[in-house]
Amino acid sequence: MSTILITGASSGLGAEMARQFAARGHDLALCARRTERLDELRAEILAARPDARVVVKALDVTDHDAVFRVFEEFRDELGGLDRVIVNAGLGKGQPLGTGRFDANRETAETNFIGALAQTEAAAQIFRAQNAGHLVMVSSFSALRGMPKNITTYAASKAAVAHLAEGFRADVHGTPIKVTVLYPGYIVSEMSGTSARTPLMSSTEKGVRAMVEAIEKEKASARVPAWPWAPLGFVVKHVPVGVLRRMS
Repeated sequence: MSTILITGASSGLGAEMARQFAARGHDLALCARRTERLDELRAEILAARPDARVVVKALDVTDHDAVFRVFEEFRDELGGLDRVIVNAGLGKGQPLGTGRFDANRETAETNFIGALAQTEAAAQIFRAQNAGHLVMVSSFSALRGMPKNITTYAASKAAVAHLAEGFRADVHGTPIKVTVLYPGYIVSEMSGTSARTPLMSSTEKGVRAMVEAIEKEKASARVPAWPWAPLGFVVKHVPVGVLRRMS
C-alpha cells in the first residue's frame, strides 16, 4: 500500500485511476479544479472501501504557487507521498497560423508549464524523502510532430516526456523512480470526437493498462500495449503525407 497523489482527478483518466488504485488498497490525494466532482468521487471510493484514506483539494495547475502549497499540504496530512501522477492537462488547440494563438498558448501553458510546476513540487518532496515515484502522463501523439489541431498538444506532451526523462537521469541510482506513459486513444472527456475511432479503448480498460504499468514502475509504456506499441513504430517512420491522412 502506498499514498498516491493524482492531479486532474475529477474526471476521465484521473478519476478512473483513483478508483482502480483505491481498489488495490492505496490511499489517495486527489486534486482538480472541480471540487464538487472530487467530493463525489471520494464518496464513491469510501462507499466501496470505507478504510481508505482519500484527501481532496482544489487545484488549478496554472496557479504555480498553489501547486507547491497543495502538494506540501497533501504530504503533511498523509505523512508523505509515495507516488505523484502528473495527469492534469488540456486538449484544445488549432492548426498553427490560423489565428488561434490563444488556444495553443493555453494548451502549452497548462500542459508544459503546469506540468513543470507539478514535477518541481513532487521532486522537492521526493528528494527530501529520498524516495518516491514520479509518473508523467504524456501521450502517444508525443512520439512525433503531429498536424492539424493537435500540433501544440503533441509538442507539449513531448516536452513533458523529456522533462521526466531528464529528472530520471538526475536521480539515477537513488530510490526515486520515474515512469512516462504514452496513452493511445482512451475514452475520456478530452478525447472528444476521437471517440469514434475503432482504436478507442474504454476508460476502464485503458486505465487498467496505465495502472499496471505504473505499479510495475516501468520506465516508459505505450498503453494499452495493443495496438499502440506496434503503432508507435509505424507512426515514427511513415511519410509526412501518410501521417497527415492518419491524423
